[in-house]
Amino acid sequence: MLAAQLAAPDGHGFLSPTGVEIAFLLVGLVTLGAALVSVTTRQLVHAALWLVVALGGLAVEYLLLTAEFIAWVQVLIYVGSVVVLLLFGLMLTRAPIGRSPDSDSGNRPVALAVAAAAATALVWVVVDAFRTTWIDLDGPAQGSTEVSGEILFRHWVLPFEALSVLLLAALVGAIVLSRKKAPEDAEETR
Repeated sequence: MLAAQLAAPDGHGFLSPTGVEIAFLLVGLVTLGAALVSVTTRQLVHAALWLVVALGGLAVEYLLLTAEFIAWVQVLIYVGSVVVLLLFGLMLTRAPIGRSPDSDSGNRPVALAVAAAAATALVWVVVDAFRTTWIDLDGPAQGSTEVSGEILFRHWVLPFEALSVLLLAALVGAIVLSRKKAPEDAEETR
């Protein structure tokens, strides 16, 4: 009985994945690896570049889920804008390009415990929220621009605008920090 429930009508089941499912799993593993390297590397520029790989992997995952609009938004906004803003901020603040001794505070065990607790809570909330949710296959595709725009502008306008203000504040802060003269520069100009 259980085997009949796991198998799809065309004979495709859990033990016989399709090529898209295998590609989804492989891209997911690469994305997870890039995200882990991004948060564990001690070189800030390398962290930003690994973040590009992780965010690009998410865009590929959206493409594999046939959510093309969301995939292109991921590339344009996150890969194109956020990472460029991050690198721009690093260059303006004259952050060290190579290994940075300031990037390790010695709190890795505490950070790992907080990350594990946050991941567990997130998985718990998502599984609990969507345990009995069914996808309406008769309506418009979930990744279409119509559905995405409706959800974005109905439910997520405030967080979306708050993020844009936060990014603008980060850019202005980077410009202000880059414009301050160091004490030795001020003495040289006298």
